[in-house]
Amino acid sequence: MNNTIDLSKPVAEIIKAHPELKDILVELGFKPLANPAMLNTVGKVTSLKTGSKMTGIPLDKIKQTLEFNGYEVIGGSDD
Repeated sequence: MNNTIDLSKPVAEIIKAHPELKDILVELGFKPLANPAMLNTVGKVTSLKTGSKMTGIPLDKIKQTLEFNGYEVIGGSDD
């Protein structure tokens, strides 16, 4: 199983590959992901990187949480 998470990919794509992440992300503060309609619309075009800016959740906190849960995190460097 590939446990690499690319923060620059759309959230819906990440959750499709790793369904178990949905609960972790909702707990982190990405509350709209709990709504399937939001996941299938906004989630298809919004990356975790962009989502962190939109929600005010620090990208470092997202990275740390994912790494703590056993994922390798890529694509998170600030442009």
